[in-house]
Amino acid sequence: MTASTSRRSVLAAAGAATAAVSLAACSSESGGGESGSDSNSGEGGGDGGGGDAASGELGKAADIPEGGGKVFKDQKVVVTRPSANEYKAFDSTCTHQGCAVKEITGGNIVCPCHNSKFDINDGSPTGGPAKKPLAPKKVVVEGDSIKLA
Repeated sequence: MTASTSRRSVLAAAGAATAAVSLAACSSESGGGESGSDSNSGEGGGDGGGGDAASGELGKAADIPEGGGKVFKDQKVVVTRPSANEYKAFDSTCTHQGCAVKEITGGNIVCPCHNSKFDINDGSPTGGPAKKPLAPKKVVVEGDSIKLA
């Protein structure tokens, strides 16, 4: 075996190992991201759960900060509050590779996998590799509760 063949073999093996690690990282996160309970660092915070799944209730409307939002991990929905009396909801699955969005900060819904960002007003992509908007969902405020419609 010559030195160039050996070097070529080593480089090919290193490239294959790098590709395998990259693919494993994407596929392990595409099932919903990390399993921790941090649903929204930045504006709003929250536990990611809450609400009564049977009634469609997500939580208290007052828990959604104006100019921010909250990810409801169990219901796979992100609710934003662009202004005082306006609530929007979107599917929490990133349109790039299916990771779960994790936080709302600076007027954007952020996916931790590849840093795609979506506008809190309409779910349109504002940065990162995602090209499609988050799918809209319907929510209503009834009393002090916010519910999936």
